[in-house]
Amino acid sequence: MKKYFIYTAIITATVTSCNLDTQPMSEIVSDELLSNPNSIITVTNGNYAILKGDADGGGFYNNLYRASEYGTDNVTLSGTTTDDFFYMYNYKLVKTGGRVANIWSNGYKAIIGCNKVIELAKEGKDSTTDQLIGENYFLRAYSYFQLVNIFGRPYYQGKENLGVPIKINTDVNNLPPRSTVGQVYDQVISDLLKAETLMSDNTSHIRATKIAAQALLSRVYLYMGDNQKAIDYTNKVISSGERGLLPTNELGDYSKKTPEANNETILAFKYNKDGDYNHGWYTIGSMFANIQDVGWGEMYASQTYLDLIDQNTGDARRKFISPVYTLDNNGSKIPAVYYVDNNYKYWFGRLYEEGGKTKFKITKPNPADPKTNITYTYDLLSESGGPKGTLYYTYDENNVKTYVTKDYDMDKRNGYPKFYILKCSLQDGIPQLYSPVILRLAEMYLNRAEAYAKQGNVASALADINMIRQRAGISAYTSLPTGRNILDVVLDERRLELAFEGHRKFDIFRNGKTLNRRYPGTHLNGTSPFYEVKPDDKRVVLYLPESQIIAQPNLIQNPD
Repeated sequence: MKKYFIYTAIITATVTSCNLDTQPMSEIVSDELLSNPNSIITVTNGNYAILKGDADGGGFYNNLYRASEYGTDNVTLSGTTTDDFFYMYNYKLVKTGGRVANIWSNGYKAIIGCNKVIELAKEGKDSTTDQLIGENYFLRAYSYFQLVNIFGRPYYQGKENLGVPIKINTDVNNLPPRSTVGQVYDQVISDLLKAETLMSDNTSHIRATKIAAQALLSRVYLYMGDNQKAIDYTNKVISSGERGLLPTNELGDYSKKTPEANNETILAFKYNKDGDYNHGWYTIGSMFANIQDVGWGEMYASQTYLDLIDQNTGDARRKFISPVYTLDNNGSKIPAVYYVDNNYKYWFGRLYEEGGKTKFKITKPNPADPKTNITYTYDLLSESGGPKGTLYYTYDENNVKTYVTKDYDMDKRNGYPKFYILKCSLQDGIPQLYSPVILRLAEMYLNRAEAYAKQGNVASALADINMIRQRAGISAYTSLPTGRNILDVVLDERRLELAFEGHRKFDIFRNGKTLNRRYPGTHLNGTSPFYEVKPDDKRVVLYLPESQIIAQPNLIQNPD
């Protein structure tokens, strides 16, 4: 009896990296796979498991998330680290990082597992088998879509640019070179259309479904610039009625719900406390917050993200941000103001009353002798304006009017206030448990809004944006804001709604926008800080793992 093997990577089973299992994942006898539905289920479940990853930060999604979210304008890193996600954050990319190798290796490990089912399982046998085959087409499409966006240029920059190898069989001697970006997108579309026809189930929130295929098609077509098809597939999802937006009062608890208990979630990779959690220190949310003494809590919401979300009072999404306030000896918060100066440094001053005035003090380096400090005393002044009705300001040591935020003093790490991010934590009340959301209904409205915007249909774009804004508890737009273009309005709403879900980096660069990092963070440390990354910058895409280049010389590396 001939045996077929599922291999962990497209190129080699000898690649090594931190926490990377590179041995064959299993042996499935082909005759058994053809005849035993349980074997098809076993392989399919294995493919989900590879993509989901594990409690110790391994697997595909854990590392994909860091590559797609850490290099955005949503986050501030408060220090340095030996973990190579640091290079994803500061765009000093490396060719030998274990996390990048993990994305590549586990992506192809899942692809080859999907190929096994697609090759050997027979369509039309029954609806259960067709559903499983469709799920594998979906997972293969999802893997290729993420890989081509990590390692290939944005679609609009030229579909002839190099993407990733397309491997749609299990032949270990087949080592294809990189296909073009356009060819990979064509494969993704083909797989998703096939998945859509094969799958009939729409009930699951943790396995691929027909509406999951339609939802991913909406995103793929949007990335390609095929706006009408993006609209068409969004319409299929929304009009199906299979999913609904969470009510406003539950939005801030999105991550606390299991996927099955959240009707907005179209697809999530389900994490359970038993088997997927361990101690919680290497899950996605562990860098964003220390909760009940679990988690590193070293990466915080950026000041530009805070400025954006604070433009509207009462935004339910603000609940995902949890400032860590400093308490006095009585356990009370300490009134204070803070601001960011022109060198993108935070300054905090505690408020006190003196002579009928509200004042604060800040100690700064002496301009005449940086080895010494000077303590400056400022008056806190106010004027009408801003979303809360009052703006606060002072005149600094150079008599320059400086606006400040009135709040409370905060705990800091290396001078960076701890604006914890809770959007990837607290499922079932467990500190760092989270089931990553792959697709949800809110994205569909935002996809359609962006497509409408690019078609010049401002009214329809605003209508979809207003669905999301009103659900967040903030006012709807009655017209396009003065001085704004509709695409930027849509992208701001995408940033607010989909923050910390792995979208932002792609949203910036696929739209030809420049990443603006003019805010406090360790990306500005050193002798050559960077303030922006342009969409055509070489650093927008990751290097292919050097180990794969060595193992397969016909792979062409991304430019230095």
